[in-house]
Amino acid sequence: MFKNRHWIFQQDSAPSHRVRSTHNWLTARRIHFIGHEDWPSSSPDLSTLDYKIWQRLEEKVCAKPPQNLESFRASLAKATAEIDMNVVRAAIDDWPHRLRPCIQNRGGHFE
Repeated sequence: MFKNRHWIFQQDSAPSHRVRSTHNWLTARRIHFIGHEDWPSSSPDLSTLDYKIWQRLEEKVCAKPPQNLESFRASLAKATAEIDMNVVRAAIDDWPHRLRPCIQNRGGHFE
């Protein structure tokens, strides 16, 4: 999907991202990441998944409400497989434009 390009993961302030064991696990596997302390908390406008991808998945998965956890997982897997890579690439390409206002506002609120 990413043609062997180098990626850096972002760790927001979710509890599972802040714990030492998560940082140790990523570091041991030489997975590069931006730690939660260097990333604005509650910043959905800076997360490609939050501002583009999750909405599309939610629309597809919830179009027909799942009857149980198993059907939810199946529906989510199907919706994920159907995401057009052009949508993913466009969201990633749009990220620098979303980052500029955050920098200009020194991490404060922006729209």
